[in-house]
Amino acid sequence: MAKAETIRTAEDVEYQPTYRVLEELQLNGWRPGSDEQDPRPMPEAKALAACVFEMFDALAVALNDTRLEPDVEDLMWSMVNVFHRTIDRVERKLDGNEQEQKRSQKEQDGSEIRSVELETLTAQGITMLEQRNAFEVFRDLAADRFEAHTGSAWRPRAGSMVNHRNMTAAMIDSRDFLAARQKVKTEVLVPAGPKIAFSGADRFNDHQWIWSTLDKIHAKHPDMVLLHGGSSRGAEKAAACWADSRKVPHVAFKPDFSRHAKAAPFKRNDAMLEVGPIGAVVTPGGGIQGNFHDKARKLGINVVTYP
Repeated sequence: MAKAETIRTAEDVEYQPTYRVLEELQLNGWRPGSDEQDPRPMPEAKALAACVFEMFDALAVALNDTRLEPDVEDLMWSMVNVFHRTIDRVERKLDGNEQEQKRSQKEQDGSEIRSVELETLTAQGITMLEQRNAFEVFRDLAADRFEAHTGSAWRPRAGSMVNHRNMTAAMIDSRDFLAARQKVKTEVLVPAGPKIAFSGADRFNDHQWIWSTLDKIHAKHPDMVLLHGGSSRGAEKAAACWADSRKVPHVAFKPDFSRHAKAAPFKRNDAMLEVGPIGAVVTPGGGIQGNFHDKARKLGINVVTYP
């Protein structure tokens, strides 16, 4: 008796696991699963730059000289913000990974299972750091294109534009990873270089004096980092605009009213001084500027005041 042959239709084949795997590989190439490490390299900086240039230039070309041209600036701002929000999302994942590593460290009992778990968490954390740094490159390149097209510096509506690429360290094990994360947090993510603190009142508007004073300081310290209160108007706004114009890194120390209530501006003063500025500029103002001036003097910091 002849052996019966099984006839499969094309539809039958499509439901076979092997067929689906091969189809996935053919269409998308190999991709790691959610529980696997991804050995693929990060994109090169030149490729990121070319991508960002094409995105912004294509949008400008398509909408200029049309009725949608007034919306170009808002659209470009949102494009930069996409990368900025992605960085925040990766940072939240990093915080979760940090807690998982601390838990795994406490549960280490010498077994291979626990050891492999901790190694995996550490590798995942390092990958997240690289992802965050890559998206910071994306955001900074996009911010440059935003400024080139609109003539205005891009600023986030919440938080600050922190850059970690110069703070990368070799991660040997989980303890080194956590120590590096803690260092980043305690140093307030301030870039390297001599720090110059700036405290000014919202009602002070002598922009020429502010720019002239900061230019003189910048001439003496070309690699300076400006620290300021992050106000959206007045003296600190002028100082932030100066830093953007001169391509000087600057970090905003905004008062945390939800946490410190009325004491928030004075707590902010303390936080700015804890970074260790080598000099300070203080404009006329109220008690907040007076508090900053007095504390800086007590610490032996050279303070430049308005004539």
